Amino acid sequence: MTLQLRNTLTREVEPVEPIDGERLRMYSCGPTVYRYAHVGNLRTFLLADLIRRVVLYHGTPVLQVQNITDVGHLRDERFDRGEDRMLVAAGLEHKTPAEIADAYEAAFHADAALLNLLPAHVYPRATEHIPEMLELAEHLVDAGHAYVSDAGNVYYSVASFPGYGALSGNTLDALRAGHRGEVEADKRDPADFALWKAAGEGRMLKWPTARWGEGYPGWHLECSAMALRLLGEPPIDIHAGGIDLIFPHHENEIAQSEGATGRQFSRFWVHVEYLIVDEQKMSKSLGNTYTIPDVVAKGFRPSAVRYLLLSAHYRKQLNFTWDSLAAAEKALQRLSDFLVRVEGVTQPGSHAELAARVEAARTAFANAMRDDLNTAAALGAIFELVSDLNSAIDAGGMGTDDVAAVKAAFADFDRVLGVLSLRRAEEERPPVPVDEIERMIEDRQAARRRRDFAAADRIRDDLAARGVLLEDSAAGTRWKRK
Repeated sequence: MTLQLRNTLTREVEPVEPIDGERLRMYSCGPTVYRYAHVGNLRTFLLADLIRRVVLYHGTPVLQVQNITDVGHLRDERFDRGEDRMLVAAGLEHKTPAEIADAYEAAFHADAALLNLLPAHVYPRATEHIPEMLELAEHLVDAGHAYVSDAGNVYYSVASFPGYGALSGNTLDALRAGHRGEVEADKRDPADFALWKAAGEGRMLKWPTARWGEGYPGWHLECSAMALRLLGEPPIDIHAGGIDLIFPHHENEIAQSEGATGRQFSRFWVHVEYLIVDEQKMSKSLGNTYTIPDVVAKGFRPSAVRYLLLSAHYRKQLNFTWDSLAAAEKALQRLSDFLVRVEGVTQPGSHAELAARVEAARTAFANAMRDDLNTAAALGAIFELVSDLNSAIDAGGMGTDDVAAVKAAFADFDRVLGVLSLRRAEEERPPVPVDEIERMIEDRQAARRRRDFAAADRIRDDLAARGVLLEDSAAGTRWKRK
């Protein structure tokens, strides 16, 4: 049985198969690199990681493209009039937009690695694909789907696309009614959206065009241009993102992509629900965001964040609290402790009933993950197995042959979940750089040689407080994680 996902476009749970029968092509919306990504953003990125892991687990190759928005854009003028995130960040930090983009893209990749997200195969930057965006906008104008206003702005005419609203359920009449008093003077229809904007005086990020003078792309244009350029002929198989992107961003992507090609843009649209804090979505604009550095500063490891994000179905809102993160840490520690306990089984032999129990858990796990990525049910199957196997160990009913089967099952579980291997990597990575630990050991030895035992104790206690324990022996001093 293949993976089944709820398709936002059809409102149905449908089997996922690559249209070419060979490789699944997936586009996932990435970060706008003007600030650090918060945990809510990372939940969205984890969705694409999870889809990819499940598809790979069942033997189908995946090509994933995730964009990097590094151009200051006017978000849809119906909602964030005049907002230019990259330029605002550049002004606040006294840097150029390119320096802002470089810094926060590097931070995004670092956070993604800390959460064990599989790297996308391509991370296209918006500024690297301006020619493709212009080509797409020009084609839409020539095809009658877009027009150039007297102010030099290029707008997509939503009335020219009969399928507009299919993804979000919006109707043009409802959209027009909602725009009273907010219509830009140069638009033909209040529901139209910008493909290209004329650059005003003093704008730092702008590009020349042969037909419209200097300008910059609208928010929606970049994803269509890059997906069509990098993933091949439409339709692509999956387009993933957060639920907040369904409208207007993804709706507008469909209109401009299908208006240009005359073909379906993406077969599947998959969206993850909000991460909430105190009954509100986690959002930079609300000031209730937490980043990975914030989490680490509270004494939690990124593996606990990944576990927490996996603990709820992606289509359900998840409440982020420090208590929920502590519960995730406790659950993950239980899994880690169990695997350590399994390693301690030394008696030979195997037990048919244990083999059957492990196989049943494998089946339950696989069925849950195939069923629209039901991670909560999958984790439930794992913990039921842990409980049964702990009872078997207590009763002396597990042998070394059983251990091999158990370890193989958990390795397969983690090929999909990616959380146990992350925890192991964290355990192996000291909380203090190794060269600093070695320098402090040398300083401690020097203090002891001069009989300054108080200084030696301070060094030992400092390392202990930072998670590193020192053990003295006749052979010297060694360190280990606390």
